[in-house]
Amino acid sequence: MRILVLEDDAGIAGGLRSNLQQRGYAVDVCGTLASAWAALCSEPFDLVLLDLGLPDGDGGALLRRLRQSPGGQGAPDRLPDRLTPVLIMTARDQVADRISGLDLGADDYLVKPFDLDELQARMRALLRRAGGRAHPLLVHGDLVLDPAAHTVLRAGQPVELAPREFALLQLLLESRGRVLSRQQLETRLYNWQDAVGSNAVEVHVHHLRRKLGEALIQTLRGVGYFIPRDDAP
Repeated sequence: MRILVLEDDAGIAGGLRSNLQQRGYAVDVCGTLASAWAALCSEPFDLVLLDLGLPDGDGGALLRRLRQSPGGQGAPDRLPDRLTPVLIMTARDQVADRISGLDLGADDYLVKPFDLDELQARMRALLRRAGGRAHPLLVHGDLVLDPAAHTVLRAGQPVELAPREFALLQLLLESRGRVLSRQQLETRLYNWQDAVGSNAVEVHVHHLRRKLGEALIQTLRGVGYFIPRDDAP
């Protein structure tokens, strides 16, 4: 999952980046409204963590602009998706501030200082909702992926996956029946600072097939990878 963190405090931003990357997220950090808007216009993000007090203005202005963007399915790539989930994280703790942030279009509001486990739980809830899922687990046949516990079971037995293997499997399970190209997968798995090898996705797919079976992930030659739909929830 690709996360954009808009936070001008280097200590907080660095801590968030480190913590979330350890959980398998691809994290990009911006410290100004201008750089964040440029990022949203250039890359697809699954979730935005938004501070309000920024050097070049109030984060609410970016949120308002995002929600008013004509971007979305079928829109030009240069326009951000107005439906991207946004979680405000700020020191503003008054009820009026929370009401204002939510009414501007935020999907959740968290007051600093906050517990990182709570932040991640709220992130999982927003990502689950954005993906149209009610159940916290991803189930496909005898395969069960738990985003909260960061575990994978196959026929009831634990399977050890590297962080990027886990992230790739989660993406493919959430997109069951839909083919994702190598470029789409790279964009969701890696941030700006990552050095991405030309065959990085292919290597991860190979490892997943070795650990979970050759038939799980299918290839549509020249297009990309997918996991077929089944009747699992």
